[in-house]
Amino acid sequence: MSDNDSDDDRVFKALASPVRRRMLDALRVSSLTTGALCGHLSDLDRTTVLQHPRVLEDAELVTGRKAGRERHLSLAPLPIKRLHDRWISGYMSAAVDLLDQLEAGSTET
Repeated sequence: MSDNDSDDDRVFKALASPVRRRMLDALRVSSLTTGALCGHLSDLDRTTVLQHPRVLEDAELVTGRKAGRERHLSLAPLPIKRLHDRWISGYMSAAVDLLDQLEAGSTET
């Protein structure tokens, strides 16, 4: 398995969790401290929320920096772009081509 494959595996694993996807949505708007992130996920207890940033950091979807007693998290979108470029855009093009073929076939009748 190549390094890119293992990197992609970490990203897919991180994105598999609805909680982590919600975290990424919050971080897309702006960088947050872990405390503020807990506030965005107020339906979950703090311990549950704090389990997830490490997985996001391991997948390089989030960067973290310590400032005094606070930990600031920021979105790092390049792994998602890499997945898009490698997986999504190619499949999207194939789907659009197929729809074009189906549409062309239906107009010939």
